[in-house]
Amino acid sequence: MRESEIIDLFLRHLKRQGDLPLGDDAGALRFGDKWLVATNDMLVRKTDVPDVMTPEQAGFKAVTMNVSDVAAMGAEPVGFLFSLGVPPGLDADYMEGIARGIGEALNFYGIPVLSADTNEADDLIIDGIALGVTERLLTRSGARPGDLVCVTGDLGRALAGLLVWKHDIEVSEKTKKALYDKFLEPRARVSEGVSLSKVASSAIDISDGLAKELHLIAKMSGVGIEIRPESIPIRDEVAEVAEILGLSPLEIALASGEEFELVFTVSPELVDAMDFKFSVMGQVMEGNGVYLASDEERRPLPRLGWEHLGDQKIYNR
Repeated sequence: MRESEIIDLFLRHLKRQGDLPLGDDAGALRFGDKWLVATNDMLVRKTDVPDVMTPEQAGFKAVTMNVSDVAAMGAEPVGFLFSLGVPPGLDADYMEGIARGIGEALNFYGIPVLSADTNEADDLIIDGIALGVTERLLTRSGARPGDLVCVTGDLGRALAGLLVWKHDIEVSEKTKKALYDKFLEPRARVSEGVSLSKVASSAIDISDGLAKELHLIAKMSGVGIEIRPESIPIRDEVAEVAEILGLSPLEIALASGEEFELVFTVSPELVDAMDFKFSVMGQVMEGNGVYLASDEERRPLPRLGWEHLGDQKIYNR
């Protein structure tokens, strides 16, 4: 079964849910005039930790991927919990590196660890939980026709870095550093998420690829989305790798997962109220589906990206 099919199966049985139904980056419960936001995300060494990644980077990433989901909901992270699955014979120095990385991430995001558990497993697994608090909840279902579609940061470096490592591509140290910074040491957009809680109509973090996340917003909001390809922020280092491999920089940017940038929609009247850097990629339309639009053509955007237990054309794992 594909990941999406497993999720659909369980949703048919999990009828008792929180104040926010399942389907967003995180779940939420209403407490007075605030929302308690909770998410859990699992890091598995086989699929999420390439050999080039240090244990410190893996531990840090396990926290980042959870904190990013909280940020996408417009919440300030307030705590972290995790369960650790440890395979027999795992090197003690490697385990200490994991612990060091988790500790460094907690310091970086300014949150405490609240609980932890350890058990034996066939592979190294870090199953994290992040908690957050917000007064105004951001979801994937709030996009409205006329909104602008925007994104923080730049896109494609995570996948380009993976491709450099996977295919042993020769690039300059400057290029490799720019790519590996995103590939191995991504950071959650916490302050941006908190700011967006005041103005954005919807948001999602890029964990599985820009194309897939845009389709989720469009489907859950019941709208169409048009993206201008030339407005997607892609750095020269991504274009350099794409040229070497005979790929399109645009395709890499659309498929690149674990970017942990925030895609969001916002009314044009509220754009000036945002206090951080972002790029406007397109707009929300009446209708359905996601399209790449230029002066010459308008074509459907393929669902590039990652899905567990599924086969994808390009993916970042």
